[in-house]
Amino acid sequence: MNNPENPRLPLPPFNNESAIQKVRIGEDAWNTRNPELIALAYTSDSVWRNRSEFLCGRKAIVQFLTRKWLKELDYRLIKELWAFQDNRIAVLFAYEWHDDAGNWFRSYGNENWEFDEHGFMRWRIASINDLPIQESERKYHWLLGRRPDDHPGLSDLNL
Repeated sequence: MNNPENPRLPLPPFNNESAIQKVRIGEDAWNTRNPELIALAYTSDSVWRNRSEFLCGRKAIVQFLTRKWLKELDYRLIKELWAFQDNRIAVLFAYEWHDDAGNWFRSYGNENWEFDEHGFMRWRIASINDLPIQESERKYHWLLGRRPDDHPGLSDLNL
């Protein structure tokens, strides 16, 4: 259950500043690659569509993310606000990763998010495309974990 006494700030309705903050908080969480921590940002009955996979609930989210990062190694993500209204946010993102054979990819996409009144995400729809890249084409070179504040964002990198 989502505890209204421990809301996930910032809360809807969003303004430009709070929407940007919510997006960065999401990016930072995903860059930890910690499925249990990430799942706490979602409602207990959160509904996802990720590519062609449909999930419901935190347990399914943890299982999905655990599988994801067994395949997508050295994962680094950047998210950027696209639009917002009331309790909804649209995000552009790109992440880089490699498989266990050393093949590199940049995965691009967009997400639509809907939040409950306590700031938990109850709905996430993600559309993602994978582009094979050479290791020399990588643009994300920070140490694993949070993207440094001075690292360029998606628009700065023309992604």
